[in-house]
Amino acid sequence: MHVPPQFYVDDQEAWRIVEEVGAGTLVISTPEGLASVFVPVIVSTDHCTLLSHLARANPWWKTVGEGTEALGLFLAASAYVSPNFYPSRLENPDVVPTWNYVAVEIRGRVTVHHDAQWKLDQVRELTRHFERGYDPEWKVDDLEETYRDDQLRGIVGLEITVQAIEGKAKLSQNRPAIDHDSVRDHLAESSPRERNVAERM
Repeated sequence: MHVPPQFYVDDQEAWRIVEEVGAGTLVISTPEGLASVFVPVIVSTDHCTLLSHLARANPWWKTVGEGTEALGLFLAASAYVSPNFYPSRLENPDVVPTWNYVAVEIRGRVTVHHDAQWKLDQVRELTRHFERGYDPEWKVDDLEETYRDDQLRGIVGLEITVQAIEGKAKLSQNRPAIDHDSVRDHLAESSPRERNVAERM
């Protein structure tokens, strides 16, 4: 990912974005070409691994071998920016449309897990994480054991050993303040997706 200095996000903030987003697209290279899967992820406390799972019926995992490299893509915000949002265009009309966004890329190596206990621990942790704040919180162990085990047989576990993380927040920092504030104000009056970008600006 190309990250000009003004759009740079440090690693701590990049990890915060990944945890906020909660799910992303994992891309691998296969003999048939690129393959992707969208999955929820849990970030280890030391930021060394991502843990997830996917349906056993999904063929994505079948081409994962020892040391298979994956690219994880996590998009937190995204919106079109019209040149009409720039007051400075009245003095300098040489402006073009662009896109504001907040995104993180993670590179790592994938390991597939079939062990039932590993998968059980992973889905317990996943639901504990995403059920926080719900009342009541749903728990994997609320399931009848036979049904739970049958569901576990239908998934495979994923562990991504992180090698690098890179974040980017392109939020009109390269524009004059009057343009930056105008973009923010225009987006703040639009769709929820665009308001998300405005809030980050």
